[in-house]
Amino acid sequence: MDAQSPAQPVDLCASSELEDGGRAFVFDVEEHGRPARAFVLRHGGAVVAYLNRCAHVPAEMDWQEGQFLDADRRFILCSIHGASYEPHTGRCVGGPCGRGRLTALSVTEEAGRVAWYPSPQIRPVCFDDPVPGAP
Repeated sequence: MDAQSPAQPVDLCASSELEDGGRAFVFDVEEHGRPARAFVLRHGGAVVAYLNRCAHVPAEMDWQEGQFLDADRRFILCSIHGASYEPHTGRCVGGPCGRGRLTALSVTEEAGRVAWYPSPQIRPVCFDDPVPGAP
């Protein structure tokens, strides 16, 4: 895919896997060619997705795999720094993240499936580079 081509959606999971206020679906991405993690979760009926990286210090935030919400299931919480984020906007609402916000990913939910639309900066992980001249 070149920079001019529209992104092809990447199927992530079944809608039923995302319980409202529950565990997120975590997946691997490349951000500017470097490995990173991302997550998609359902909150207040909406499906949202972000890079799994605190705006305060670039560290993964889940306290257990796929667990991002605070005890009240109101905010996304960084388990390391205590920064809290509004789930629908990714905006910092408390803690050391200041005016920061999480890096949002474009996701849709259709026909019982959740899909992610990569961007030029955040793309699917490519495990096998094509070999020049190979069929």
